[in-house]
Amino acid sequence: MEAIHDFLPISKEDMKRRGIDRLDFVYVCGDAYVDHPSFGHAIITRLLESYGYSVGIIAQPDWKDDASISVLGEPRLGFLVSGGNMDSMVNHYSVSKKRRQADAFSPGGVMGKRPDYASIVYCNLIRRTYKHTPIIIGGIEGSLRRLAHYDYWSNKVKRSILMDSGADLISYGMGERSIIEIAEALAAGIDVKDITYIRGTVFRTQDTSFIEDAILLPSYEEISTNKEAYAKSFYTQYQNTDAFSAKKMAEAYPHGVYVVQNPPQKPLSMQEMDDVYALPYMRTYHPIYEKDGGIPAISEVKFSLISNRGCFGGCNFCALTFHQGRIVQTRSHASILAEAECMIKDKDFKGYIHDVGGPTANFRHPSCQKQLTKGVCMNRQCLFPKPCKNLTVDHKDYLKLLRKLRALPGVKKVFVRSGIRFDYLLEDPDDSFFRELCQYHVSGQLKVAPEHVSDPVLQKMGKPEYSVYQKFVEKYNQMNKKLRKDQYLVPYLMSSHPGSTLKEAVNLAEHLRDFGYMPEQVQDFYPTPSTISTCMYYTGLDPRTMKPVYVPHNPHEKEMQRALIQYRNPKNRELVKEALKKAGREDLIGFGPKCLLRPGGGTPAPEGRQKAGRKSQTGRTSAGENRNEKVPVRSGEKPVRSKKKTIRNTHRKKNS
Repeated sequence: MEAIHDFLPISKEDMKRRGIDRLDFVYVCGDAYVDHPSFGHAIITRLLESYGYSVGIIAQPDWKDDASISVLGEPRLGFLVSGGNMDSMVNHYSVSKKRRQADAFSPGGVMGKRPDYASIVYCNLIRRTYKHTPIIIGGIEGSLRRLAHYDYWSNKVKRSILMDSGADLISYGMGERSIIEIAEALAAGIDVKDITYIRGTVFRTQDTSFIEDAILLPSYEEISTNKEAYAKSFYTQYQNTDAFSAKKMAEAYPHGVYVVQNPPQKPLSMQEMDDVYALPYMRTYHPIYEKDGGIPAISEVKFSLISNRGCFGGCNFCALTFHQGRIVQTRSHASILAEAECMIKDKDFKGYIHDVGGPTANFRHPSCQKQLTKGVCMNRQCLFPKPCKNLTVDHKDYLKLLRKLRALPGVKKVFVRSGIRFDYLLEDPDDSFFRELCQYHVSGQLKVAPEHVSDPVLQKMGKPEYSVYQKFVEKYNQMNKKLRKDQYLVPYLMSSHPGSTLKEAVNLAEHLRDFGYMPEQVQDFYPTPSTISTCMYYTGLDPRTMKPVYVPHNPHEKEMQRALIQYRNPKNRELVKEALKKAGREDLIGFGPKCLLRPGGGTPAPEGRQKAGRKSQTGRTSAGENRNEKVPVRSGEKPVRSKKKTIRNTHRKKNS
């Protein structure tokens, strides 16, 4: 039968049309069905298809109706389960634990199409109907919850997702290799309980022979009651996330049960990456969603290009280390250009490629050559606290790629929106990339992430000292002056990160005063699963040193820290006043040029580098959650000029 280039089956009718009596795998997902390589379910299902396996998709089943899980029948080899592109709890709740109003991964952006803790609920739903069919969990939810973890929403240490779900295996991290190995094992007749040897997987066992060569972590009972034990356990896990150096780890549970994590899979080669992105995706959402207005998330990625995976940036509040790893994997120019040419032919393409990047846009190769054979350093970071002397700093390849994309017929502008590491850029003695970035790839505003201005807080974040950002600001302004460009920086800032007291929050407000800058939106630190910062938040300890860390837990203090960043907003006046008094900084209430508040009301006129002018159009909703889950926020639109005189919230040159 001739191959059908269409969406994968979502119904018995689709199976019949393809001549399939029984599917090999059924993929159950918390997101709507979008067949695009920015969506994990699309990659895994298309990859399995390319290996000859038949796969169907049940997207957002009704978890209150057992029948919803059987619409495609029982698969021959197993169920694959993912909560979606985001952890379902981050998807559902703001950092203040308030229910979000929209879900970009659901039809029409409607909230409520998936349950809380979606992977667990889906697995339990499957197991009620199919008692013995293998269940494999994947995706971000499976990766970040693969061992016992602090759960912010319940405020307790939860068991491995494997224990609560009833699933047989977890495929964690980038799952291309492991899912094919799992499929081949199941197809060969190996019982799922005997699939204990595949890298990038986690399994449950009572056979102690599997833990003889493993690092034995503190038991679940110990870490759920002892925060010091939790911090030590977490850091051991953090040190064993590299494919070359990681060891097998085991975590004990009551009744002689162990959850065992095999070392991660090796990074994909460039050819393997190219093959993944060359699969026959439909590159849009399934037509069944058209009546609902489609899937909003596709608009963010439809005209963007993923050029790499992995990140050696090492931000402590980001979960990428646990999911994608620190070794950068890249696609070839040919692969990316082929995808771009496909984009250009799309009827909705307007000439703008919205992004060319990944977790960090200007990372196009491993941070040093040693990583290709020995992996990343266990106890050292590439960029923190200072760039490593072995760091390879080179933007030539990325620059060549951007030049090729700019030259494609039909392309008007190529944007870089996924963010750059300014400290890495500053290390490059060749300014060619910096010049062309400013000249061709910025739409009036360049988003960067200093996160804070206080060095003690930045140290807890794993970010460079504030002086590095200041150096970058000067260089950016100078470069734009040379190019006669009127362009701005939009710095992302985070409140209430571990290590931030009211003193540090006031310090941040003073810097914003000096820059004449007031962010339109600020977010508290969001303790998502499996980050160093979340470990600090829960334990009050820095797991790297086991030294105490101040953690702002009190909601009112968080409100004050957030209000200080937006001290010019009249709604925040009383909170700012209270914060200044508690911090012993009443000197900032008065009529002097350095004061933040006037005694009788209002705020002083902005001073320093900024003048009244353009308002930010960033629309960023979160300082932590968007980057933790790496949901792209992209636009090809030019920033809107405000006719109304406002406080400029970006760094602008004086003589513009």
